[in-house]
Amino acid sequence: MANMDIALKDMMMLDGALGAAVVDYGSGMALGTLGGSKNLDLEVAAAGNTELVRAKLRTIDQLGLNEEIEDVLITLGSQYHLIRPTRGRRAGGLFLYVALDRQRGNLALARHRLKDIEEELEI
Repeated sequence: MANMDIALKDMMMLDGALGAAVVDYGSGMALGTLGGSKNLDLEVAAAGNTELVRAKLRTIDQLGLNEEIEDVLITLGSQYHLIRPTRGRRAGGLFLYVALDRQRGNLALARHRLKDIEEELEI
């Protein structure tokens, strides 16, 4: 089982990682962040991505789908942004967020590692 600091460090070890956060989507607050820059304010990203996750969860509910979000991918011209909601009683109600440089990041590997990190996370 990994704690939040280990999870953040693991996310930042991904090739091209620019910033990482563990976010409570009930409050929209980042519980922990690592990395970031003046162009990537992780607190702002946490709040904005919370709205995205909440909207998608409402839509899934309104459609009557018996599904969970695995991950959300946002592609920008120079970056990938990955969001992975957590499941289970150990860390429910949270999501992992990582921003990657598109030139250096490996999207498939990042998705696979986020899944592993999410499964190991214990808050």
